[in-house]
Formats: sequence, structure tokens, C-alpha cells
Amino acid sequence: MDADVVVVGAGLAGLVAAHELTSRGRRVALVDQENAANLGGQAFWSFGGLFLVGSPEQRRLGIKDSFDLAWSDWQGSAGFDRLDDEDSWAVRWARAYVEWAAGEKRPWLDGHGITFLPTVGWAERGDLRADGHGNSVPRFHIAWGTGTGVVEPFVRYAKQAASDGLLTFYHRHRVDELVMENGAARGVRGTVLAPDDSPRGVASNRDTVGEFELTAQAVIVTSGGIGGNHDIVRRYWPERLGTPPAEMVTGVPAYVDGRMLDISARAGVRLVNRDRMWHYTEGLQNWDPIWPGHGIRILPGPSSMWFDALGRRLPEPCLPGYDTLSTLKHLRTTEDIAGYDHSWFILTQKIIEKEFALSGSEQNPDITAKDRAGFLRERLLGKGAPGPVDAFLRNGADFVTAPTLEQLVDKMNALTGKPLLDASVIRRQIEARDLQMANPYAKDAQVQGIRNARRYIGDRLGRVATPHRILDPAAGPLIGVKLHILTRKTLGGIQTDLDSRALGTDGSPVDGLYAAGEVAGFGGGGVHGYNALEGTFLGGCLFSGRAAGRAAAQQTA
Repeated sequence: MDADVVVVGAGLAGLVAAHELTSRGRRVALVDQENAANLGGQAFWSFGGLFLVGSPEQRRLGIKDSFDLAWSDWQGSAGFDRLDDEDSWAVRWARAYVEWAAGEKRPWLDGHGITFLPTVGWAERGDLRADGHGNSVPRFHIAWGTGTGVVEPFVRYAKQAASDGLLTFYHRHRVDELVMENGAARGVRGTVLAPDDSPRGVASNRDTVGEFELTAQAVIVTSGGIGGNHDIVRRYWPERLGTPPAEMVTGVPAYVDGRMLDISARAGVRLVNRDRMWHYTEGLQNWDPIWPGHGIRILPGPSSMWFDALGRRLPEPCLPGYDTLSTLKHLRTTEDIAGYDHSWFILTQKIIEKEFALSGSEQNPDITAKDRAGFLRERLLGKGAPGPVDAFLRNGADFVTAPTLEQLVDKMNALTGKPLLDASVIRRQIEARDLQMANPYAKDAQVQGIRNARRYIGDRLGRVATPHRILDPAAGPLIGVKLHILTRKTLGGIQTDLDSRALGTDGSPVDGLYAAGEVAGFGGGGVHGYNALEGTFLGGCLFSGRAAGRAAAQQTA
């Protein structure tokens, strides 16, 4: 055989699985359709957020977290409702993952040299119900180095294993078929693609120069999701989220194409929860794109006012940073706006300086470079918006600024080519909100959220602007931001048991076949259920890749 185990996909889950295998002396063939520059896959480009429960950082900030609270939040968010079928393994994966996040995960990360910013982010604040979706407390731990830093040790391990003769890289090898013998996975077969020295993330050629076949005792599929393939996104777009947008921006490189899902199904693997997906509503057109249709997500603080395409303020819980899929559902199912593919933020210069962060390792050069002094200088002590945010403000096609609301609305209408927005209607809504700012209490849910956020020291110091009126000239100029739907994550996929063994259509494990990462719904075919709590995507790759590597190592002992 060519190896003990073939790993399909050199993203984070694949690298973690390969490390677990090679550290136990197994020979690994690591197969990927991209070149060596793309080791780490999509995770390299991420912000590096990781979901942890009861961490030292939380305790230092006075955050009282526990497994019980986190598991309650997870269940309320996931909404598992297919427990006898598609969610049967997902719910078990979910509990195991939350137990890991509240226990072994932190020391395991420490052991790989992954450290965190001292502040903890409060992502997905939820649907405003104690038993509903969302994080009750801040849990979004950002790794020093962002996603690049999370990937780095596992890239290093893979290169060392290659030097030691335990791992062979097969770059530019595209898997087209799983080789099955008597119902067992015994390798992969596919196409050799022409060499391509494009930089990381840039779309590469698909010219074929040959064929290949690799045999092994086991195969681990870690090929990622569907976010780069809009046709597949639209094919599985669920009716509960209305109609898919005609136009979307793309939050992942083009190689996140979903090919291995159908290839695995043809080999007899069971795919579940394909109607569950995670796309953001705060996407921007990247003014300096790397891959086709490259979109960047705003990670907003709670103060920007959010309006639909016709200029109506979005209802709670469709608030910045609260409930991603509820907002997506509202925008795609409300009859008179479903035909439009955009919405709007209206905010002030004071808000953008404090509250706008951009997702992505390349949009956070200080954190990616582990420049602690630069982080303090840029984020906490500096004046003005962070450099990458300011670059979007100056160069981005979706940003307009003006000293008055009427001038701002004129510019916003110019971006859509239609006078959909009425300045007087928008003014009425903003003035009503501004009247709520006179007291430290209010009936407006968003204003309540701002006040609540500022009770948390992490938000007050570095994430939430001092409460003020949107129409206060001293806080200006006014800023309008056109927001797009941004494709990102697959929440369903290959159903697996707790050892990451891929299950067949009859529910039993397929001999020798494993799946991990996004292609497996980050474990079990859908560990998140319907909603993610954020910081759980990279963690899902780590957890499921680890499980797959350990189980495959035991099988091939």
C-alpha cells in the first residue's frame, strides 16, 4: 500500500488528523487539489476565534461561565429536531464538544503553543430568550496569530513528518472517487492537475495532466464545505430561509467547492442535514480581492442601526452581532424586500472607530503578526478606525459618508441605482432611537443591548462605543454601509459516529472510512444543529480531526 492512511484535504482538520497519525508512527498520504502555498486551507484566512468555557481569560474578566450554561446555550441554539435520524449522532457530538471546550481543550491548545488575546469577544448574543439561541456570556477567544496562528503548528508538524518519511504531500491531486473493496475504503482515485504557482487563496487552474490512485488501510475525508460554490448553496438553500439571493459575495476561496460530499455519497456514505448552512448578512465586497467574488464580513459591535433595502429598521433580534440566521431569514422571507439582496448599516464615525472589526487573518495584521504592542496602539490607545477598517471606509464600494442624513441617503440610493430610501422615513426612526439615549435605561431593545454590553469590561474598553445620538454632529460624519449576503459554512454533511467513522446509508460504519471538519458538519453530520455559537468552526475542525486521526491510528495499528 502507498500509505497506512490517505487524508483527503490539507485544511485544518486534515492537518490535525495527519498529526495524530504521524505522531503514532503511521504513514500518511496527504492529498489536496491546491498547491503547497495553501496548506491550512480556509482556516488560514479566519479570524482565529475559538469557543472556550470557563477559561482563565473569562475568569480574569469576571465572566461566570460553566458547562451547564454553555450546554444550555448550545441546545437552545442548535434546536435539534431530528433526534431519531439525522441528528442522532450530531447531538452526541455536540455534548462531547461542549465538554471538551469546558475541559481538555484549553490545555490541549496550550500544548500546541496556541495562546489568546486577554479580551474575550461576545459573539452571537442571541434571540433575547434565556432558552433560545445565543451565547449568554462572552466565549469568543481570539488566538494570537488569528487563524494563521492556529494552523501554524499543524503545518509545522506535517512538514517535519514529511522530513521524517512519515508523510507524503500530494499537491495538485484532485480526488474523484473513493476506492472501495468489499464495502471497505481502501484508497482514492483521481486527477493530477497541472502545476500552478498562484499565491495562497487565488483560484488555480483545473487543467488535467494525468491520473493517480493511492491505496491505504483507511481514508479520512477532510475536504471542507460548499461556500465557494454558489450553485450548491442555492441547490440546498432551505425553504425556511426564503429564496436564495441572486447575488452573494464569497467568504471562502474557490476551492471550497463541496465536491467530496457527492463523491462520498456515491461510495455509499450517508449525507445528512444538507439544508443547514451558515451565511452572514454583514458581507462587504473586498476592495482588494484575493479569490473570485471575495467578500469580507463585518464583526459589528451593537450600536449601528440596521435597515432593510426599503429603509425600515430591522426588528429584534435582528440586531448587529445578535442572531445571524434570524436576520438572514427576515431579509429573505419578508415579501416586499426578498427581491433585494442587500441591507444597510447607518452609523457614526465614533461607532466605526470603536465597533467595526473585519473577519480574516489578512484584515487583522497586528493580531496575525502577534504584535502585542501594535494591538494596544491600534485597538485601544489609537485614534480613528483601525487601519484595515479605514481602508474599507476610503476604498470600499459599499461605504458612503456625509455630514447630514439627507446627503447620506442620496449617496446610499446612488449605490443601488434606485431611490428606494426616503430620508424623512429614516430620520423619523433614527430620531426615535436617539430620544432613548437621554437616560441610562430605555425601552428600545437595541439600546438596552448597548447598555448591557458596556457592563462587560471587555466591551466597554475595546468594543462598544460610548452611547450617543446617531444624529449628534459631534459624533459624525454619518456613514452608510451596504451589506451583502456572504457565503461561509456548511452545517450538515457526512454522518459520523464519535470516532469520526463515516456511516453508510444503513447507519453502520463504513469500514476504513472517516470524515472530519466541515465535510462532516464538524462532527456527526451537524454538531451545530441549526445555529452556531461562533468560535466553533475552527474548534470543530480541531476536535473532529483529532478524533478521526486517533481512531484511524488505532485501526491501522
